[in-house]
Amino acid sequence: MTSDQLVAFARRALRIARAEIAAVSALFIVALGVMIFVELADDMTEADGRAFDQSVLDALRPGAMIDPWGPGWLEEAAMDLTALGGIAVLGLFALVTIGFLFMQRKRLSALLLVVGLAGGVALSEGLKAVFGRERPPEALQAVETLNASFPSGHSLLSAVFYLSIGVMLTRAFPERHFKAYVMGVAVLLTLIVGLTRVYLAAHWATDVLAGWSVGAAWAMALWLVAYAVQRRQSSRPQEPHVLPVDEEG
Repeated sequence: MTSDQLVAFARRALRIARAEIAAVSALFIVALGVMIFVELADDMTEADGRAFDQSVLDALRPGAMIDPWGPGWLEEAAMDLTALGGIAVLGLFALVTIGFLFMQRKRLSALLLVVGLAGGVALSEGLKAVFGRERPPEALQAVETLNASFPSGHSLLSAVFYLSIGVMLTRAFPERHFKAYVMGVAVLLTLIVGLTRVYLAAHWATDVLAGWSVGAAWAMALWLVAYAVQRRQSSRPQEPHVLPVDEEG
């Protein structure tokens, strides 16, 4: 291969990489999320992992305190904010969002959001049943809990929902600073939910990290499905009387 051919190949590869950077990034997040979860699941049963969780819990409750560190209003605020990852709140937000997507004829996005949340619940409950980890001591828990601890369902579902919505909304804004703002808010909400679960002693720290990793991987996997379907649709002409699965707004 001559130098001119190498330069041409490099330019073509760069163009493809730029065009597919979103898909490559999503695929990377899927792989990274799975690897992190596997590592956390392995550490959970080892002394180092348990020591880390206990150290975080002790830092938030110094001197064997029952209530978490900080003023009373902070605990009250955490109890309000942690509900942003609850099934009831996310279900309500999802119904509103799905209705809007159908009005905009974004049927694929609406379907994937439903699949995302339903799959997230199934993943959360299935993994909890497999690992069966006990939660932090009940006397320290500031909120009621129902099932096993690993992974955190609130963290998992908030990652699925808010990251999925964030990615959808970035397509509506051509300016990069708007895209960055939307994704920043999505990530912030996901982080807030997970951090409040640890602060309120509803979960160990590794439960939340595992929930984030699985939720982010699942959200990006669904986005890759949507991306592949849309690419396939754009490569073939649509009949005049047939609406595409997801029309561009």
